[in-house]
Amino acid sequence: MRGPHNIFRLIRTGATLERTGAMNDVLDAFDAPPSLRIAAKTLGWPFKWLGYRGDPSLPPVTRALTAMGPAYIKFGQILSTRPDVVGEDLALQLRVLQDKLPPFTVETARASITQALGRPADVIFSEISPPVAAASIAQVHKAVVRETGETVAVKVLRPGIERAFRHDIDAFYFAARCVDVLSPSSRRLRPMEVIRHFEGVVMGELDLRLESAAASEFAANTKDDEGFQLPEIKWHLSDRRVMTMGWAEGIPLGDNAALDAAGHDRVALSERVLQLFLNHALRDGYFHADMHPGNLKVAANGDIIAYDFGIMGHIDEYTRRVYAEILFGFIRRDYQRVAKVHFEAGYVPADRNVDEFARALRAVGEPIFGMDATRISMAKLLSYLFEVTERFGMETRTELILLQRTMVVVEGVARALNPRMNIWEVAHPIVEDYIRGSLGPRAFAGDLARTAQVLARFGPRLPALVEKALLSEAERNSEPAQDRNRAARWAYLAAGLFAGFVTAAVLLPLA
Repeated sequence: MRGPHNIFRLIRTGATLERTGAMNDVLDAFDAPPSLRIAAKTLGWPFKWLGYRGDPSLPPVTRALTAMGPAYIKFGQILSTRPDVVGEDLALQLRVLQDKLPPFTVETARASITQALGRPADVIFSEISPPVAAASIAQVHKAVVRETGETVAVKVLRPGIERAFRHDIDAFYFAARCVDVLSPSSRRLRPMEVIRHFEGVVMGELDLRLESAAASEFAANTKDDEGFQLPEIKWHLSDRRVMTMGWAEGIPLGDNAALDAAGHDRVALSERVLQLFLNHALRDGYFHADMHPGNLKVAANGDIIAYDFGIMGHIDEYTRRVYAEILFGFIRRDYQRVAKVHFEAGYVPADRNVDEFARALRAVGEPIFGMDATRISMAKLLSYLFEVTERFGMETRTELILLQRTMVVVEGVARALNPRMNIWEVAHPIVEDYIRGSLGPRAFAGDLARTAQVLARFGPRLPALVEKALLSEAERNSEPAQDRNRAARWAYLAAGLFAGFVTAAVLLPLA
């Protein structure tokens, strides 16, 4: 329940931030006004002794969040994807926030499995190992299916985690409302929207059926991707609090020494991991948004294996086309076209000057292209691009922020494998193929066909909708004008439907 009882939680939070030395860092990151700083200090400094001490070896903010528990750790991780809210410096610090907590016992995991799957865990699995990974929301065990002898990974939610997160999320909402009241200038950061986004992500992770569905959709999209594989979801051994999938056997992608010892080509791996990400983002519009080395392995045959599908990114088709055109424009150094794409998409207000925007984009791109090819960073380019668009009034788009954050991580993984990678050379064929497929004549024909299909599907409802609209307008107009307008509108509607059905008849065989 979101109410005044959450004041104690806020006091404990402020006290921990003060005790760990993180309070000023957080207030500076949010550019907090004096009224909010006074309120925060009032909630923190007098009660400093109530705060958690945390691990002194960690930086102040990560120390405080880790000390306060699972919800705060997860909140920090999600804020690391929002440099538009917390600033680049704090976002960078939060990216290394460790999601590790003491594990719960195997006996507790067995009890959870039994309750979730409706059968004794020992009947389902002949072996269940101690936890191989323990995070803030769940932990993973290696197990053997009794019936088939197959080795699997079993992910089990922490006991009581749903209730614990619910309480902390209520406190976050209370804090966001306090910020709205005490600091109207901070409303530009949309604190309530940030908490709603956090709640949506966490509630998805607390239902492992949704993660299983995400993994299944991702597998269907990528089944033909050469050199890439995903563990198979075992739906009959999965539920809301338990997820079972095939065991991913391989070398962690970040272990260069082990990769070299096994004879894997790190240059080829670096190129593949970047191209796979771009393909998933542009081709499918659905990508793994947490592709750090801990979630990637290399199989014995050289395939890259991805797992942990709690955070996935989605981009609609129109946004993918815009993103690809922007990226391709930078690759070709066509800043005028990049500027026009921003205006055409409505990302930058129409009252701004397109030529001035193009010059600002040139100031972003040219210094980067002046570097040695192996030092060019696509992630840095995107970061600079967001800075420029913000100055020209572009509103924050959460899906692009998540895409940028993932691009930073993937580029880091690729460069760790091959420090001399030329990002543009690797990205160019993927982006060019997508541009050719999504903006050429065939794509145009496909768009028309889909439009015709929509018209055909909603055709039976159109007369009633049009009649309703015309009757409403009739109440505001005179009788003679109404008759003329109605006749004209019906004529336009008939012509539009006829054109739509003709287009469908011609183009549907091509689609």
